[in-house]
Amino acid sequence: MQHIRLAALVALVIAPLTWGQPVFGQVGNNQGLLDPNLAEASQLSALPHMTEALVASVIAGRPYRTAAALDAVLAGSLAAEQRGEIYARLFRQIDLNTATRAEIMLIPDMSKRLAHEFEEYRPYSSLEQFRREMKKYVDDAELVRLEQYVFVPIDLNSASEEVIATIPGMTPKLAHEIEEYRPYSSMDQFRREIGKYVDEAEVARLESYVTIR
Repeated sequence: MQHIRLAALVALVIAPLTWGQPVFGQVGNNQGLLDPNLAEASQLSALPHMTEALVASVIAGRPYRTAAALDAVLAGSLAAEQRGEIYARLFRQIDLNTATRAEIMLIPDMSKRLAHEFEEYRPYSSLEQFRREMKKYVDDAELVRLEQYVFVPIDLNSASEEVIATIPGMTPKLAHEIEEYRPYSSMDQFRREIGKYVDEAEVARLESYVTIR
């Protein structure tokens, strides 16, 4: 009886920490950060320094496969400090294994020292590895903030449907179809099969989050 009560108590303690948190995912848990590929014009317009013309430019530039691509569009109209204000609310998540130092430094309040640590632990095999290593340098609140800016590429041939579903904008139906076509022998196969369900731009956006190992 005591064992049962203890197990119930542990469950009550752990549950609030895990509800709604896709700990199995490879894409950082979002804390309200807008995705430049998915945000509506009204959401973009509400951001600081975003004129009607700049909103139109951001939408026209989709899909953004990297943070650098988005920065290139905004840099034509906004200074670095202004872009930093926007990136506190809108960002194209970076691939932890391939992002350049310049892209890492686009994360608001990023220091050169921490950017170095991001690179030092490559290659990342999981988001959990990123959390574990960065806990050596930042507190829990800062880790929660940082992880919404990053992702680890999802292996098309081994990731569960639940992990695939953590890709921003992913639908349950498309996550199922991605799993259905396994095994993938090439990215061309992925483009061909998933191109049956979404347009070329959306395939390119989705492709930026996945890999074949």
